[in-house]
Formats: sequence, C-alpha cells, structure tokens
Amino acid sequence: MFMRLLISLLLLLSSPLLAFDHSGWDALLKKHVSWQRNGVASAVNYEGIAAERAALKKYLNSLSAVSADAFSQFSNDQQLAFLINAYNAYTIELILREPGRPDSIRDIGTFFSGPWDQRFFTLLGQKRTLDEVEHTLIRGNPNLKDPRIHFAVNCASIGCPALRPEAFVGDQLEQQLVDSTQRFLRDRERNRYNSETDTLEVSKIFDWYQEDFAESAGSLSLYLQRYANILDIPNNRQTALGEGSIKVRFLPYNWSLNDR
Repeated sequence: MFMRLLISLLLLLSSPLLAFDHSGWDALLKKHVSWQRNGVASAVNYEGIAAERAALKKYLNSLSAVSADAFSQFSNDQQLAFLINAYNAYTIELILREPGRPDSIRDIGTFFSGPWDQRFFTLLGQKRTLDEVEHTLIRGNPNLKDPRIHFAVNCASIGCPALRPEAFVGDQLEQQLVDSTQRFLRDRERNRYNSETDTLEVSKIFDWYQEDFAESAGSLSLYLQRYANILDIPNNRQTALGEGSIKVRFLPYNWSLNDR
C-alpha cells in the first residue's frame, strides 16, 4: 500500500499537468470575448472584464508568482502557452489601467515610451514590458520561436489576429496555433488574393515579422504558399507564389481598439 502511494506521488510530481492553471483566464475569455465575422476576428467586452477586475488581478498575480526556476521545468508547449497568455492578459490590463477607454492602444504612453515599453508587471522574477515578453522571452528563445505566435498574441487592435475566447494550454497548443493561423488567413479584410492584379494583399504583420516567416520556410512567399488554398489562390498560381512571381502587398493596419 505504501509503495503504491509513493509511486503515485512520484508520478504526480513529475506530471506536466502541474505546470500551470490557466482556468481563471480561460473563464474570463469565455465570458467576455466573442467571435466576429464568422470566426475570423473577435471582440472584447472591456467593460465586462473591468467589472471582474479582481478575477483578472488574481490571474495576473498567479502569473507573477511563477519563478524562473519553476518556469524552466515546464515543457516547451507549456512555456509558450504561459507566455502567450501572459502577453494577452497583461495587454488587457494595460487597457484597463487607463482612466478612460482609449480609442487605440497606441494612445497609451508617450512619444518616448509607448504602450509596449511600459514596465508595469513582474514576470519570471523581473519587471517586464510587453515587448520583452514577445521579443525576448518568446522570439528570443529558439526553443519557443514559432511564426504562428504572430497569430496568437493580441495587441488589443482590430488589425491584430483574434484574441481567442479561451486560454492557450500546453496540451492543446498545437491545435490552437493551427486554428488561430487559419482563422486569421481566412479573413479577407486582412488577407486576400487580388485576381485583377495577380497580387497577394496581406496583413502588415507579414511585413513587420517577415524575418520570422522566412526563417521558417525559406522566404515569406514560400510560407504563404503553405496556405495558398486558405488564401483562395488559384491552383495555377500557387507555384508562382512560392517562386516569388506573385507580388505581395501589405495592407494598412487598423489600430482601433478591438472593443465589442
């Protein structure tokens, strides 16, 4: 009996399920984020989350309580899910910190210190900015760098990929990243093939992070070729896209707040 209990305890202690509990964040998202435009975008009920600010603060405090040593024990998928959720949750907290609801996240801060430079939270034992979470902790870590994170982190703007109405979790991360990528690329307001000009018109995200997409596939055109069917590119032009023969144009970005 004792040996069985000891073995069960050892298995429990080594289980990845102990990584982190995102259920508080998941509950807020399910209640206050809704899919829009047939599921290619989403909108946030900031007033609703503000009314449950204590629940948000509780989740943020639980994120801040995780030490760098504890984080290092998470699997790669658990680490990436943790950081994506942290970025998205602290972005909403940044919006709610403003005395009045801003029209755009870019209204926050000053010319010298924009919204992504605000050092207003602690993560993994250090005071952090949103830029550090995205560019240092995620993109700067070769074990976590994945171009699909650009379809998962949300900058509280209409031009941004949808904030999912659920938390990212390690054991579902692959499916969630695949789904978020496909939803974003199906959005014809942000990504579309123009048959009249034989031009692929895509989100400015593909311009800003072109290096990440090229590193993954060899070039931005080759990366987009992977999703040619989702982008509604005719079969007889898909090879041309991979070869770089189709012009890629970057669309203007909508920085308006993604408020319901």
